Amino acid sequence: MIIDSRTMESAEEESLLGQDSEEEDSELSDDELQEAFTKGFLKPGMNVLVDKPKKCVNNVEGLKQCLADFRKDLPWVERLDMTNLPAEDVLSQAEGKVPSAKNGDVNADDDFQREMFFYRQAQATVLEALPLLSKHGIATKRPDDYFAEMAKSDQQMQKIRKKLISKQMILEKSEKAKKLREQRKFGKKVQIEVIQKRQKEKKAMMSAVKKYQKGMTDKLDFLEGDQKKGKDSSQVPNKAINKKGPNAKRKYKDQKFGFGGKKSGKKWNTKESHNDVSSFRAKVAHGKGGKGGKKGGKGGKQNKRPGKSVRKKMKSRS
Repeated sequence: MIIDSRTMESAEEESLLGQDSEEEDSELSDDELQEAFTKGFLKPGMNVLVDKPKKCVNNVEGLKQCLADFRKDLPWVERLDMTNLPAEDVLSQAEGKVPSAKNGDVNADDDFQREMFFYRQAQATVLEALPLLSKHGIATKRPDDYFAEMAKSDQQMQKIRKKLISKQMILEKSEKAKKLREQRKFGKKVQIEVIQKRQKEKKAMMSAVKKYQKGMTDKLDFLEGDQKKGKDSSQVPNKAINKKGPNAKRKYKDQKFGFGGKKSGKKWNTKESHNDVSSFRAKVAHGKGGKGGKKGGKGGKQNKRPGKSVRKKMKSRS
């Protein structure tokens, strides 16, 4: 098969022309452009950004018209607007200091100077506005009997009050319980101390009794017990403190039962006591004194209980 060289060249030209037309028609994506830039296919001057001049519209007439539409001729009472310069710094002038900065001399970065400028400007506004307000009959002071409207209703305030009272009661109960616990702890501690003190006193008293029984001492101070401890030394006279010897109770017992020496036969009768019958009373001795004596009932006779058989008969009759 014989192919002409001319036909081959014409076919290649047509294919190249078709590819160029397709590339012109198609749009390259960002990825393809980045790939072409890395391979060096893109050269400077091919893609140039052109900055268009910004068109500024300064419509002065339109702005004035908008301002005229907003503006209304209202009285000052309805507007309450004030434009004031700062008040004079009288304090610095009286003290001879350098006067504060004026309107154009304020340093915006100086916080203290800026805030003082605002303060003096507000002061000047108040000094100028108060006479105007009083002139137009606007009250600037709250009356003494003024009551502001509450933000919450009375029912809501009652609920809040009840809640606060309940919280306060809970706190009081907890405090009371805490105090009771502390008192119980303290009471137990005191009780233990009292028991230990009593045991110590009992031990000391027992040792003193043993010493007395063995004849190691002849003092009976331990018999007084808590009477000495209960008395205050300031209330007891010096004579009672310095007094030695047994007390009245001990003396009476010594007189009645004897103390020391021979005790046997002390209550025996003697010839004089045997012959002494002055204290004898026949009525008392035989149970005839008074209303029937000690054992007798009416007339001196004793009420005897009936026997068992008699009691059975009495029950059966009834």
